[in-house]
Amino acid sequence: MARTRCYESGKLVSEDFPLDQVSEHLARSGAVVWIDLTNPNRDELALLADEMKLHVLAVEDALEVKQRPKLDQYADHLFLSAYQASFTDASGEVAVHAIAAFITENALVTVHPDEEIDFTPIVERWDAEPDLAKYGASFLLHGLLDYLVDGYFDAVQSLDEQIEDLEGDLFETRSDQEAIQRRTFELRKSLVRLRRVILPMREVVNSLLRRDLHLLHEEMGPYFQDVYDHVLRATEWTESLRDLVSSILDANLAIQGNRLNIITKKVTGWAAIIAVPTLITGFYGQNVPYPGFSQLSGLLASSGLIVGGVLILFLVFRRNDWI
Repeated sequence: MARTRCYESGKLVSEDFPLDQVSEHLARSGAVVWIDLTNPNRDELALLADEMKLHVLAVEDALEVKQRPKLDQYADHLFLSAYQASFTDASGEVAVHAIAAFITENALVTVHPDEEIDFTPIVERWDAEPDLAKYGASFLLHGLLDYLVDGYFDAVQSLDEQIEDLEGDLFETRSDQEAIQRRTFELRKSLVRLRRVILPMREVVNSLLRRDLHLLHEEMGPYFQDVYDHVLRATEWTESLRDLVSSILDANLAIQGNRLNIITKKVTGWAAIIAVPTLITGFYGQNVPYPGFSQLSGLLASSGLIVGGVLILFLVFRRNDWI
């Protein structure tokens, strides 16, 4: 599946034209073309590479979906590898979808292996800023990166909310510690996956700010700087969340240890209380004469000792908060 657009002098003039007409549109004066390919095969990319003179290594990287986010510079174009990220509250997992882009002076080609990436918001951003459309491929690339980085913010914010809810459950009296620990590891796994996507983007956007990349308009520099600031904020946010998740995991283990100590203390106190009647009845149960042997007074005396000893130990333990 292919989606195409052509701008001239900042205005949209053509849409959904076939790939074999790309070179014709690029030949127009002031024309800028966007091509979006979903799960293309080698033949389709080869046709596009021939139309736009793309480097063979960049084409190979576009077919490989497990690329690290990066920006490669070739003689007359750039190659971008990035990911869209989203967080699902129900499953607690971060979903990432690969996207590659070829950037020339007057064209942006996006390639992705599935239809999970919705370009409708990106197109709406392009259409909402017609004054910037005159900057061509730089403007299109900014809209793409701005959309991806905003998605990172949404994912990090959702993770932050999940972690805050987990903190609230941590100190509940009857909380399920096993469920909290399992949820902590799930959020930690999702956070690690998200960091792998966000952290390299800092280097990618920083590379776009270099002045030696003559493919991009200098007028778009402040807009790319704004995207870079957003990437830095998202990176710092993920770092703080990673420390917070580690703290929750340590706190959960400490709480379990404290509860185990309290349970051990209470069990020990009750064992001491039970030892009193066991001692007395064991003593009186010996086969030797004792005061009140075979008499009602002996029964009353032994019962009184049992009750008195138990009450004394109970009051002492309760006063010292041992039971």
